[in-house]
Amino acid sequence: MIFSETALQNEHVLITGATGGIGYETAKVIASMGASVTITGRNENKLADLRKEMEEVTDKICVHPTDITSDEARRALVEAATDKLGFISGLVNSAGVAGNMKVEEMDESFLEELMDLNYYSAVMLSKQVYKKMIENERGAIVNVSSLSGLRGTFANTSYAGSKFALIGFTQSFAVEAIEQGIRVNAVSPGFVNTEMGRQAIQRKASRNNRPFDEQMEDVKAGLPSGRITEPEEVANTIAFLLTDAARNIVGESVKISGGSVMR
Repeated sequence: MIFSETALQNEHVLITGATGGIGYETAKVIASMGASVTITGRNENKLADLRKEMEEVTDKICVHPTDITSDEARRALVEAATDKLGFISGLVNSAGVAGNMKVEEMDESFLEELMDLNYYSAVMLSKQVYKKMIENERGAIVNVSSLSGLRGTFANTSYAGSKFALIGFTQSFAVEAIEQGIRVNAVSPGFVNTEMGRQAIQRKASRNNRPFDEQMEDVKAGLPSGRITEPEEVANTIAFLLTDAARNIVGESVKISGGSVMR
């Protein structure tokens, strides 16, 4: 553990996409810092597994499986979390899906579904939680974007578009929110050692007609650090942005990429 066990004491953090690699690790890190934690996602089995791991360090847990693309479901989520654990002072928008395909391969329904989860849901859930943050004059929101939200890459149009949108939202919202004492930031990982990250590398390997292991070695060789990012490293960065140690970090998109993008 690199953070104090009381670094987020008296805070209540809601984490979407908690069944994914980054959200899963983020929940464990934040729980270890003394926060009350609400976890949500669509995979009930993974949520149950996560709860068991979190219970090793805390009993301040709210588990609420749901599909956050529904407005009614988002309202029910916030109500359930607040009823059980009180005011939500931190929000991590980690829910998302990949969309690695070329423009001619996309259809409208797929693009709508991707944007709904990766962008629209994050915006509307933030809006709902933000109202109570204003009343309490404090809070922090972290959006999980991607290096794909900072530069375009081959066969990545839909996913990159959603992550560019999330960065734009983060920066504009941050300017408004800081006037209320509320901070909004983002993290932008490169390749992460999660199921989604490995699938992205597999798709790249398939396009290049190469074995996965060979493609992985090429990816690593292209990074100054010589390796891809572990989900715990993204989780630690998110956790830092939620603490008072980051109280003057506003509207940033923190890159976690082994030096892949430097600017």
